Amino acid sequence: MNKLNIYITLIIIVKIIFIILAVYGLLLKYKKSSNKKRIDDIQFWKERVEFIFIIMMALLLIYLFNPRSNRLNLINYETKLLFYLFGFILTITAKWQVFIGESIFLKKIQTSLGNEGSK
Repeated sequence: MNKLNIYITLIIIVKIIFIILAVYGLLLKYKKSSNKKRIDDIQFWKERVEFIFIIMMALLLIYLFNPRSNRLNLINYETKLLFYLFGFILTITAKWQVFIGESIFLKKIQTSLGNEGSK
């Protein structure tokens, strides 16, 4: 295995750890576990593992898409799958309330709909 394959395998392992932590955290919340410390610990580590995943994916993007060298031939099935999952992760974990709450366009729509409804 070359270094890139080892790195991609490591990213996949980090992602699997994240999924395990996320599912375990959901199970604890669903069971309404009284162990608040365990739920907080799982949430703490899930956030850290997600951050590690995002940084590792960002470094992979920088490496593969560096304009000074052509490495597009290194993109294989696993790399495509990681990029696909990375897109979903970023979309799901984005802070949508910040965008929606501060959008002038959306505020104007809400205002106009609110005014129309009150007439």
